[in-house]
Amino acid sequence: MYGKDTTKSTFDQLFEAVTSFTQNLKEREVDKYIKKFSLLKFILLMSFTQLNQLKSLRAISGALDEDNLAELIELTSISAAQISRKLRSDLLGVTQELFAEIIRQAGINQGFQRVRQELGRLYLIDSTVISLCFSRYRWADFRETKSGIKLHTRIRLLDGNTLPDKAVMSVARKADRTQMDELVVEDKDAFNVFDRAYLDYEKYDYYCEQNIRFASRLKSNALVEILEEYPLDDEGAIISDSKVILGKKNLTQMKNTLRIIKTTDSKGKIITIVTNDFSLSAQEIADIYRYRWQIEIFFKWIKQHLHVKHFFGTGEQAVELQLYIALITYCLLTLIKQKTGYTGTLLKLKRCLCACLYEPFPCFVKKLYGKGKRQSRGRCKVFHERIFQETLRQVIAGEADHLDDLTYDPIVL
Repeated sequence: MYGKDTTKSTFDQLFEAVTSFTQNLKEREVDKYIKKFSLLKFILLMSFTQLNQLKSLRAISGALDEDNLAELIELTSISAAQISRKLRSDLLGVTQELFAEIIRQAGINQGFQRVRQELGRLYLIDSTVISLCFSRYRWADFRETKSGIKLHTRIRLLDGNTLPDKAVMSVARKADRTQMDELVVEDKDAFNVFDRAYLDYEKYDYYCEQNIRFASRLKSNALVEILEEYPLDDEGAIISDSKVILGKKNLTQMKNTLRIIKTTDSKGKIITIVTNDFSLSAQEIADIYRYRWQIEIFFKWIKQHLHVKHFFGTGEQAVELQLYIALITYCLLTLIKQKTGYTGTLLKLKRCLCACLYEPFPCFVKKLYGKGKRQSRGRCKVFHERIFQETLRQVIAGEADHLDDLTYDPIVL
């Protein structure tokens, strides 16, 4: 793996960003006393596991029976017990550094500098709950009969492509707004979009004072004092656009004014958006908030196609480590998509990549862009009226003797 020509196989190209992190690992002396199962080999093996959605430690161990994989990772065999011990090792910090480095590389390739010149860097913030077995994950406080964790994530959005930018794990019972300090980007050119679960008047005041732009949903029971109504565009989908102040007077009322925009979603339901940006039009704010749905699609994708709902370790360290490797794997797929210039779905790219993992990279690109060969002519169209008219003509003309033949097929005319 080390020192090889990384253009030889699709596997090498996929994990190029990971293998380039080798020097950092040497400087950190992460594998100082490790002879066989280094951190890099562990990440490659676990990322392969996520891509192929293997379901047990024995299945991971058995995957090395395939000579191609064993040769590329330079690991002929490893036991399920050794993988389990590695999951419990203190590797979270360096894995987070690798995640940050891959994000940096993907961000450069994706051209985030251009976004700053348009509307600023757009960040989408939300969390997803991953349910766990209560008897095996008692540390993951959620409900009386169920355990669970929350993956709080911040993603960037550009030209329809999503890229995770920051991730924080907590127990599922913990409120979303407790992670705002970790996830909200406090830059003047950043635009943070999050859901109403992150409602916090004190934080809103702080964001207004520091010129940190945000847009969020407003809860239905929020106390709103309307100070001014802005004129609307008759042709737009905006119901109202107001300058307001939130909270109960002399108790929770904010110091700074905000802007409330009411619009409708695709089903006609009224959505109330609160923001501290007064420079963009109401329609632009509404469109920006609609982008928030992309993070829901992201959560659904990694749960379905990277198998993050099943964990190979029961400890908090093992669970968080596996989540970070899944996010790294997603970023690696994004890098491959950028490298090939592919504009199709990430799922199709993943399926093609898994099928061509050991083939030369040009072969993978050719198959990715190639059109599938049709194996049949498809379902034959039956022209019932034409068959009837032809049969009627034959009967009238006295040419119907063939109708008694059992081999006659009226569909083939």
